[in-house]
Amino acid sequence: MLQELSVKNFAIISSLQLEFQMGMTVLTGETGAGKSIIIDAMGLLTGGRGSSDYIRQGATKCTLEGLFTMPKNQELVTLLEELGIETDEESIVIQRDISTSGKNVCRVNGRIINISNLRKIGEFLVDIHGQNEHQELMQSEKHLGMLDDFGGKELFKIKEQYQEIYSEYRMIEKKVRNRQKNEKEFAQRMDMLQFQSDEIAAAQLVLGEEEQLIEERNKLGNFQKIADALAASYEAVNGDGDSSLDKIGYAMNELLSIEMLDPEYKAISEAVQNSYYLLQEASGDLSRHIDSLELDENRLNEVETRLELIRQMKRKYGESIESILAYYQEITQELADADFLEGRTGELETLLVEKKNQVISNGLKLRDIRKKIAKKLEKNILRELKELYMERTVFDIRFTELSEEQFTEEGLDQVEFYITTNPGEPLKPLVRVASGGELSRVMLALKTIFSKSQGITSIVFDEVDTGVSGRVAQAIADKIYQISENSQVLCITHLPQVAAVADYQYFIEKEIIGERTETKVRKLKQSERVAEIARMLSGSEITKLTTEHAKELLNMAGKERKG
Repeated sequence: MLQELSVKNFAIISSLQLEFQMGMTVLTGETGAGKSIIIDAMGLLTGGRGSSDYIRQGATKCTLEGLFTMPKNQELVTLLEELGIETDEESIVIQRDISTSGKNVCRVNGRIINISNLRKIGEFLVDIHGQNEHQELMQSEKHLGMLDDFGGKELFKIKEQYQEIYSEYRMIEKKVRNRQKNEKEFAQRMDMLQFQSDEIAAAQLVLGEEEQLIEERNKLGNFQKIADALAASYEAVNGDGDSSLDKIGYAMNELLSIEMLDPEYKAISEAVQNSYYLLQEASGDLSRHIDSLELDENRLNEVETRLELIRQMKRKYGESIESILAYYQEITQELADADFLEGRTGELETLLVEKKNQVISNGLKLRDIRKKIAKKLEKNILRELKELYMERTVFDIRFTELSEEQFTEEGLDQVEFYITTNPGEPLKPLVRVASGGELSRVMLALKTIFSKSQGITSIVFDEVDTGVSGRVAQAIADKIYQISENSQVLCITHLPQVAAVADYQYFIEKEIIGERTETKVRKLKQSERVAEIARMLSGSEITKLTTEHAKELLNMAGKERKG
């Protein structure tokens, strides 16, 4: 339930803090005093759409804060855990700031969350019903959800099983449909991939091959230059006559004869000896390379052809042999998967038929239990409507079976509420024949039933009693109070009968303070309640008779509660 509500710079409210209790609380006051502003604040705290228009003129932001009793609901506990919100299992604090810049900041127990998640949490805390909420009854597509809500756990498990099978069915159907739709494109792609795979495979590429071929081509292309350089070098080092090797050998022998005379001579002698032996080794290497040189013009052509093939493959399939081979592995796998899927097309179609039959089978089970629950709901609604002076009403929940092409995640049926309030008149869709007052009573009947079965923590009624009077008004008052026995009820009303049965009453009024209009709210004492209900009965002129009538309404309500 809502324990405290704090509002700052919201509409024509500068600052307001209210405390609420269990039971039934009414908010009354003159038209335009700002009663609905309180409900708007609660709506925003539980995920309603925000706007900078809500910010009080002259302020940069408005702040709303609510302290709620933590409902004993495992689904809510699980949701809070998933969102990383800590709770003491006793209360939950929601704060929402709306700034003129358009920025919305929502916090639950201090943790910032988005509007979507705030709305999910809010659904467990407050159920707001205003005059416009009758639209839910006026939308036949919502009737199935109402029936399922009444079904509770008994229906939930069967519905969950159906939806699981239905989801699998739609997934397989999508695969089959996409395969059929894209069959031509699929075949064209497979042909292209097969050509590419064959071309890459035929090239027989090897990692590191390109670098080796480039090195070989450079040697073959510079054969004459290499041969001339090797021959000239060998001639200079070890040719006939006055060669470099002979001269260094002569120097080496001369130095050997004096190296024992001085350490420096010995060092020079050793250096020359090393040079001689290195040059002698180089001479052998030059001789070997000269002997092995052989010009193979055909090989040069082969190398050039192979390098050109590699260039073409790189242009088509990748920047390097490594990337080409990686692409080859990728398309080879895709072709293999395609062959597997092609073989499974028939299997998928067979599986689709099997899943469809399972959908129908589970959908029929869901239909059977819904029809049983519908009978219970019809009886409960008629019982509640009888107490609301609609005892001659006939209420029927009708099922329309859907074709196979129309199956939905919700089942094989559409559900719509039918009603007649006049004996002898045929049943017609509720959305077409019910008046505003009748809709109010049907909605209250549903809320009474659901509050008993679901235990919603807080229910807000925003002038849902519009359009009724007399004994019907009293019946609606009693029904709203009956709902408050299972859930906290906050109710904005213009009906004195509804105000009188409430456990608590708050008066909302506008004041001019410093040339600014402000909404003020105060809790009424018993004597003040008499005056306010008298005003609701007679308007601006309160007579002794209306005061006595107000006392009588309050006394009657007190006696009924005691009884």
